[in-house]
Amino acid sequence: MNHYFILVATMPDYQVLARKYRPKIFREVFGQDPIVQTLKNAIKKGCTAHAYLFCGSRGTGKTTLARILAKALNCSSLTADTEPCNSCTSCRQIAAGSSLDVLEIDGASNRGIDDIKTIAESVGYCPAHGQWKIYIIDEVHMLTKEAFNALLKTLEEPPANVKFFFATTESHKVPATILSRCQRFNLKRLPLEAISEKLRMIASDMAITIDETALARIATFADGGLRDAESLFDQIIAFSEGSITKEAVQEVLGLIPHELFFDLDQAVASNDIRVAFNIAQKLFLEGKDLHHFLEELHAHFKTILLSKLGSEADPLRKEKYEASNKIYTQEQCLAILEMIAETQSNIKTAISEQIALESLLIKIVRVRLRVPLEHITRKLIQIEQSLIQLKEKPTAEPAKAEVKTHETPPASPQAPPPPAPAPAPRAMEAPPIMHEGRKKAHYDTLVQFASVELDATVQHKQKGK
Repeated sequence: MNHYFILVATMPDYQVLARKYRPKIFREVFGQDPIVQTLKNAIKKGCTAHAYLFCGSRGTGKTTLARILAKALNCSSLTADTEPCNSCTSCRQIAAGSSLDVLEIDGASNRGIDDIKTIAESVGYCPAHGQWKIYIIDEVHMLTKEAFNALLKTLEEPPANVKFFFATTESHKVPATILSRCQRFNLKRLPLEAISEKLRMIASDMAITIDETALARIATFADGGLRDAESLFDQIIAFSEGSITKEAVQEVLGLIPHELFFDLDQAVASNDIRVAFNIAQKLFLEGKDLHHFLEELHAHFKTILLSKLGSEADPLRKEKYEASNKIYTQEQCLAILEMIAETQSNIKTAISEQIALESLLIKIVRVRLRVPLEHITRKLIQIEQSLIQLKEKPTAEPAKAEVKTHETPPASPQAPPPPAPAPAPRAMEAPPIMHEGRKKAHYDTLVQFASVELDATVQHKQKGK
């Protein structure tokens, strides 16, 4: 009998960066210093609340803070800085997710009244090892109305050794009766500097060389979520070989190169409408995300506007932004931002997204040809005032000068003739009065011109109404 042995080479399990570098103590939490300090002081003074609600967008550290707080409350060897030791039995069990004292529940999957009744029935049991029995309910806003009502009684009169930690991305869906019984912490989106610092630390730990511009692009694309930034970084590491460049980041994430926006600025300066069609065609041929492009375009002109107001421009593209700054006025930047916002709100219902984008880019290229709104408004007010004055002023014919003849006595033969009288100065001629029909036609023409420039309908009062 022949025996065959198959050797299978197993690769060690790879742990994604978001889990590998997840904070284990308070000090490792980025960008939430006031909340961390408040929790540590509450632990130190022994005045922790029986219910906490952590609110914020995705990837800001809500569940992570709840776990660290649970470890710190049940840790048997807290450090002098009120940090969990991560070496005692309770800390290790909580980190592994096997603790009987800390139960983590997904509110999206266990959202019914029966699930909450099970919690209410188990709160009476004493903790197995630690001092506190802690329930962490993630995405608590997903609970049904009946489940919230069942939870309300437990929150109102909880046992002395029980605490509830809630996490949600949509706090407005949590009933006010629940909110009033919790200490609420609003976790803010992480600033770009904090995300870049964390990614830089990860790259250094993994001996990876990454360009600073690439770090900034990842941090910007993460939109304030550290977990999203770590997941993107994980994806880019798998794609790149050797050092990570900004070109690699743009290729993986499908980002819009900033040179495209500066090309648009030059098209505005030269009034070259062809660039608008070329940019739109390039975006659709390459399959770029249109909504992301509009966000980047809005950020581009926002940067130009802020630089005109005195703020510092992007240090990585300072020279290019200084050149673009000279092309636009402040009013033109504001008008472009309004155009982009309008397109963002209407793009979902547009028949053709490409046509909507081309229309927006053409308007941007022609923005320098538009008459400023303030100028049009000022001219319309002047015309209206002049028409009112002409209407109120009576159009009377000028009175004819009365000519009087004086009898001249016969001159003496010896006397010289009297000098000829000096010609009287000619009076200034009155400006020609515009006929009523011509005035109305002139006024209507200006109103139509204003409506075309403003892309709106200008209503005016008809005479006699």
